[in-house]
Amino acid sequence: MKHVLLLRAPAEGGPDRYELEFETKGYTPLSIPVLETVTVNVEVLKEKILSGPKEPGLSGRAVEAWSDAIEMISHDPRQRHRIIQVVDWGAVPFYVVGDATAAAASNIHTNFPSFPHLAPALIRGGSQSGTAERLAHFILEDSPSHENERRRLLYLTGDKNRDTLPQILSTSNIDLDTLGVYRTTGSTQNWGWVVYFAPSAAEFVTPFIRDIFQLRDFDPFKQSSTEKPSLKIAVIGPTTASFLRDTLKLQVDVVAPKPTPEFAC
Repeated sequence: MKHVLLLRAPAEGGPDRYELEFETKGYTPLSIPVLETVTVNVEVLKEKILSGPKEPGLSGRAVEAWSDAIEMISHDPRQRHRIIQVVDWGAVPFYVVGDATAAAASNIHTNFPSFPHLAPALIRGGSQSGTAERLAHFILEDSPSHENERRRLLYLTGDKNRDTLPQILSTSNIDLDTLGVYRTTGSTQNWGWVVYFAPSAAEFVTPFIRDIFQLRDFDPFKQSSTEKPSLKIAVIGPTTASFLRDTLKLQVDVVAPKPTPEFAC
């Protein structure tokens, strides 16, 4: 059997396209989320939304930040009159990378029906702009600047983005109002379990597991990393449990008293 380790989060709410494709080729795929993104500067983005339209450029994570900002606005009753009277993003083109981001941007209107003026309506790019470079050229073709006319684009980005799009747009009289709205860190979620069957296997494989996952140390005074997804440890039999605790200094969560599948689960 051929195994494939996919270092990415699996799709939510339905089958994962990558896993399905590998399965059709006879592989057994396993997705492991080793990174996660968190939104930042949502308060700043909220104020930019309320201050009125510019043409935004959005990635998938930027769409999440836009949604978070509307969520914040929706819980502030003081902003309702200001939104209705002044702010209308409905006629502003939202430039996005890829179909998935276009769909997510479109869903903002559905998720916030009381705030239609804040949701993307004119979504541009999508399948025609699967990369930042293609999106930049799409923007230039879709909305060309006139001679000596300078335009301003609200560019929502992350901490790992390259400068491909800004470099291309800067050659065509487009100024970017850049705001970082998400950052990428190591995944800290509890990924699942690892089951050890024998001391020799544990001694061999644990250094490799530690490269990707956080294993709890038996020493309570030793600080653990928070930049990796965590694993709980189960072992088959007391001998293997003692080896993990005494030799590898690992915290064991479950010990199966007998070496049978029923006790392992």
